[in-house]
Amino acid sequence: MHVPAFLFLLQQDESSRAASAGLGAFFAAYFLFVIAISLIVFIFGLIINWRIAAKAGYAGALSLLLLIPLVNIIIIILFAFSEWPIQRELRAARGVRTAMPTT
Repeated sequence: MHVPAFLFLLQQDESSRAASAGLGAFFAAYFLFVIAISLIVFIFGLIINWRIAAKAGYAGALSLLLLIPLVNIIIIILFAFSEWPIQRELRAARGVRTAMPTT
């Protein structure tokens, strides 16, 4: 879709200067829009992953490892199949509560 418009920019003559200037301005604005949206989605994803790691009982910074290719797969496997620190704390708290003598 973008290729024909880009080729139009390359094949300009005197009569198409205004059209190519408008098209160039559109592509510049479109490029900035795509970059801005991508950055917003990226930051939102980091915040989500940070919150998930923190709620699981891990350090939130551990979610930054999800940005590294192949390491992100290992981190996801760690989150999925290991016992979360919050689960250990909950099990310990429930064990303390049930071990207390009742009066």
